Amino acid sequence: MAKGYWIVRLDITHIESFQAYIAANGAALAQYGAMYLTQAGKFIVPEGNTRSRNTIVEFPSYQAALDCWHCAPYQAAKALREGSCEIDLVIVEGCEIAVPKPVDFI
Repeated sequence: MAKGYWIVRLDITHIESFQAYIAANGAALAQYGAMYLTQAGKFIVPEGNTRSRNTIVEFPSYQAALDCWHCAPYQAAKALREGSCEIDLVIVEGCEIAVPKPVDFI
């Protein structure tokens, strides 16, 4: 079964409200088996646009990623975030395609 991911890009505009959201969202994320793969670390933008913070959250399945987004505890946490940031959040299904090995030339 393919994993699910939240890809989150945001600019914080009101830090106190955003910190309240962070404090509240952990229970919902834990309930659905989420794990942060990145959390606002260093980055470069070799192409395109971005925001000041980039986060990737991994879930055991795409369905778990969707269910977490829709669950009451997360929606309550999300309400605390309203007005605290400009955000782009995408929920995507992972893939299980092996990367082909390069051909050895002799």
